[in-house]
Amino acid sequence: MGVSYRPHPRRPSNLLPCLIALSLFSISALLLYKVDDFASQTKTVAGHNLDPTPWHLFPPKTFNEKTRYARASKIIQCSYLTCPYATGSIWGQDRSRSRPARACPAFFAWIRRDLEPWVRTGISPAHLMEAKRFASFRVVIFEGKLYVDFYYACVQSRAMFTIWGLLQLLRRYPGMVPDVDLMFDCMDKPSINRTEHASMPLPLFRYCTTPGHFDIPFPDWSFWGWPETNLKPWDEEFRDIKQGSQVLRWSKKSPYAYWKGNPDVDSPVRTELLKCNHSRMWNAQVMRQDWAEEARAGYEQSKLSNQCNHRYKIYAEGYAWSVSLKYIIACGSPALIISPEYEDFFSRGLFPMRNYWPISSTNLCPSIKYAVNWGNANPSEAEAIGKRGQDFMEDLSMDRIYDYMYHLIMEYSKLQNFKPIPSSSAREICVDSLLCFADPKQREFLERSTALASEEAPCTFKAARGITVTSWIKQKEKAIQDVRKKEMLSAERQ
Repeated sequence: MGVSYRPHPRRPSNLLPCLIALSLFSISALLLYKVDDFASQTKTVAGHNLDPTPWHLFPPKTFNEKTRYARASKIIQCSYLTCPYATGSIWGQDRSRSRPARACPAFFAWIRRDLEPWVRTGISPAHLMEAKRFASFRVVIFEGKLYVDFYYACVQSRAMFTIWGLLQLLRRYPGMVPDVDLMFDCMDKPSINRTEHASMPLPLFRYCTTPGHFDIPFPDWSFWGWPETNLKPWDEEFRDIKQGSQVLRWSKKSPYAYWKGNPDVDSPVRTELLKCNHSRMWNAQVMRQDWAEEARAGYEQSKLSNQCNHRYKIYAEGYAWSVSLKYIIACGSPALIISPEYEDFFSRGLFPMRNYWPISSTNLCPSIKYAVNWGNANPSEAEAIGKRGQDFMEDLSMDRIYDYMYHLIMEYSKLQNFKPIPSSSAREICVDSLLCFADPKQREFLERSTALASEEAPCTFKAARGITVTSWIKQKEKAIQDVRKKEMLSAERQ
């Protein structure tokens, strides 16, 4: 009897699903690799993939994304997928300009002075390419949009808040800001020396300059807030400082000069100032600021509104100029300004004995002592100097900041002899893309400094002849010399 054969059903092969899974995994891995590689080449306003400036080194930035994938996703989302779909709702509604513009403050005359080196030659692409060697980033405003090429990282959030300020300017005066192409360095010290670059002055924007440099001063980032030190946007900070300054009448305040800051910033004048910390000998109280400790303590001891309880406030430059100048003058106590080497955009409008007292850097402690003795002996005059300084800073509202930015960029654009066009490597930055990169605290400060469209046109900027600024400089020099002579006479009598 034959045995019947019943074939067993064939089991489905696992080979095909394995091949499909392996292919999908390979494609996913390749895609992730490509995404990560693409993201690793994208430079951002937060500082991703950027080295610190070689002319002012600082520790490389760290970021809080937990994985490489999260980091790459954020970079691509914020850099490439945000501005094309931005709603712009944060801006609110534009307003018609129903109010007439007022005249610009006198110190706006310095705009023409700063741009004078390029009046004859104009500003060409060759100028910009040379200036690029000293720049942290390049800004192009084109048809009302902002484009940026990043070259180096800026310390802390300087780049983010500076570029935010430019975005607010576009919002403040929509359709009015001209197309422009400029190089910007976000670090402290000027770099375009007038002697070294005499044959070809290079246009480079930064936060400060000196009479010996071509660098063009521009409002610093802290006007929109400085989250790393818990400083609020300027209009808020000034309001709090002024309110704090009124807690005590000037005559009831401590009759000494006061300074609180960080002396460990390679600043010879601050190092020298520490020697003046003796209230009986030099009429001064000098306090060391430890920002790391302040951050741990919640900044309770560093609130600027609580530091207006002395009759006199000292300003000492740091590594270069210091953002502290505006806060010191805002207190309404006479600002004792130690002979500054650097100038920011507004400090050139200050006048000795009108809204500050000039202090000698070569005879520091005796100079402070004389100023305090003079003020305590002439309280009405001293209090008036402090009040005029505070009034100057009150007039320097964000309205005037945007006006200065507008007129500086407008006058600069007139000198360009080419049509600004964003380069292929430039990325558009809009409000949403910048906020996309901001951490929670940065975002809070940025949103609090959001601008609205102005109800009035920019202040009226009349052409100021060079002789006006030259005359102003000579008058300031004479006023300072007069104070030095009084100090010498006082010393001779003792």
